[in-house]
Amino acid sequence: MTLLSMDRFLLGLMTGLVASGALSAIAARVAWRRMLRLQQRAKQAERLAELGTLTGGLAHEIKNPLSTIQLNLQLLQEDLKDVSHDDPAAVRLTNRLNTCERETGRLREILDDFLRYAGKMELDRGPVELNGLCDELVDFFIPQAQLNRVQLRLQRSPEPVVVQADEKLVKQAVLNLMLNGMQAMPNGGELILRVSGENGEGRIDVIDTGTGIPPDAVQRIFDAYYSTKRAGTGLGLAMTRRIAEEHGGRVTVSSEPGRGSDFSLHLPMR
Repeated sequence: MTLLSMDRFLLGLMTGLVASGALSAIAARVAWRRMLRLQQRAKQAERLAELGTLTGGLAHEIKNPLSTIQLNLQLLQEDLKDVSHDDPAAVRLTNRLNTCERETGRLREILDDFLRYAGKMELDRGPVELNGLCDELVDFFIPQAQLNRVQLRLQRSPEPVVVQADEKLVKQAVLNLMLNGMQAMPNGGELILRVSGENGEGRIDVIDTGTGIPPDAVQRIFDAYYSTKRAGTGLGLAMTRRIAEEHGGRVTVSSEPGRGSDFSLHLPMR
């Protein structure tokens, strides 16, 4: 049924109920307003779905010529390997090629992140023990943390915490939070992962001792492409929230400017 035919059906239904006395005029107006709100949400969802399809197709179309550009830049760099570094013109050309390759690489990264964010998310659910998952993430992240003068600590739950989730996606969500926390500490600091479970939820807190988040920005940090940092594509926290919501969970944050932030990933155990 199209939205137009649905409008006509609902109008006819409401008119008939009022005429038959089954529904008062006041109750009909209240019910009609509620249905209008539902229809508006449905129309918005349709528009967003259509926009997602269009932008996803556009991103795929951009990736094809972008790959060709990247390949040709690499070939040009190889041709310049034997050029004398004493030639100022050759040095300038090499530097410009390096800049072009770096920026096209960044554009490719933005497109890849967008396609992952906008695409359909298929969950491969299974039992995931959060202590073990965080152990693996800490082992993986330690070298990067050390390079950035960040001390990484894990506070395990004394009991196993098992959630029904897609392990790869949960790792991606927590890793996004860890990267966000490290970026909030440009001069180093402490990054803590804390695992807990209560009230039917498994919880992973990612706590940093960084710059914190201004109160007026807290409500926006999970919006796509909103970022206060130079690095990244602005989709990390938005992707983490989407992963949590796809699992029936949520992400919360508490932050104090100048003292750090605590991002909490909540996932249902069943």
